[in-house]
Amino acid sequence: MMGIQPNLLNQLVSLLLGASVAGVLIFFLSSEGIGPQPSAAGISSWANGTMAFPDAPAQDANQTAKVEVASASPKEANHTAQAAEQELERLLRAVADEDRTVIMTSVNEAWAAEGSLLDLFLESFKNGERIAHFVDHLLIVALDAGALERCRAVHPHCYLLPPPAGNGSDLSEEKVFMSKDYIDLVWSKVRLQQRILELGYNFLFTDVDIMWFRDPFERMSVAAHMVTSSDFYFGEPYSPINAPNTGFLYVKSSRRTVGVFEAWREARLSFPGKHEQQVLNEIKFDLVAKRGLRLQFLDIVHNAGFCNNTRDFNTLYTMHANCCVGLGAKLHDLGNLMKEWRAYRGMDDEQRRRGPVRWKVPGICIH
Repeated sequence: MMGIQPNLLNQLVSLLLGASVAGVLIFFLSSEGIGPQPSAAGISSWANGTMAFPDAPAQDANQTAKVEVASASPKEANHTAQAAEQELERLLRAVADEDRTVIMTSVNEAWAAEGSLLDLFLESFKNGERIAHFVDHLLIVALDAGALERCRAVHPHCYLLPPPAGNGSDLSEEKVFMSKDYIDLVWSKVRLQQRILELGYNFLFTDVDIMWFRDPFERMSVAAHMVTSSDFYFGEPYSPINAPNTGFLYVKSSRRTVGVFEAWREARLSFPGKHEQQVLNEIKFDLVAKRGLRLQFLDIVHNAGFCNNTRDFNTLYTMHANCCVGLGAKLHDLGNLMKEWRAYRGMDDEQRRRGPVRWKVPGICIH
């Protein structure tokens, strides 16, 4: 295995001590009432307008997505599904850039509260290097009414998802990692992402506990159909031997990627009790070999997490508070990280060139 990272043992130990927090989402939508068909989506602005994907637009691939609605009369269910679909389409049109790309994250009431993760997340765009404009293309998915209220107080583009059929759990509370509620909700995230692809939009999903420092699109290849951050990275960006972390996931809308998401969701039945990231890790070789998926893994030097030992602001684009259990611990360490990032931004070029520029350790989780 060429290019194995020297801190692989540290990554493994850290990963076993904590669990990556996936964005927990729920979703039910009908495919009826889809608006006018747009032209084939172009690639994002980072691609400089170079068309790299011959794949047909996704909107031609699936016009009959399964309706998933809560228990109600047929008339009520249809009305609710249509309203949810219309609201999603309206918001996607509002936030998408000229190449039909949207950035999205999800929050519950605890994460959206004043001084919590959502505030830190938005602050990272404000204090990053030339990334403040990305907030204009950000869709925040609220998991409960409290999150929606707080979201609307700080951001113009907020979408409330009703609970799925048969799920009466309190979405404002943290979900225990690998509990049934957690598993169901993270799989609903995949369903929502598939629907966005079917509507012809590209997306970059980012967990709300990921701080942005620089433009991550600069690290993505225009040849990739799908780009994911990595729990383990072995030096070759297109090798499926790398381990994905779907808390940071870019996908280009096409028939191919819609098919990939269909296969991903179907594979859940073959791996009962596993969350979406684990199942993707199981089927990634088949997706590459049999479906021709060009799957890029991002280098942990640039797109890092607490599970890794990357500690140089000179190379950092994003930082994920994975391997960190508990909202309080995440807020403590990410808050300190943002303070040190602001200090780094105040350095002159000569100070930066002396690098690496590291932050203070230890924290509660960061190491």
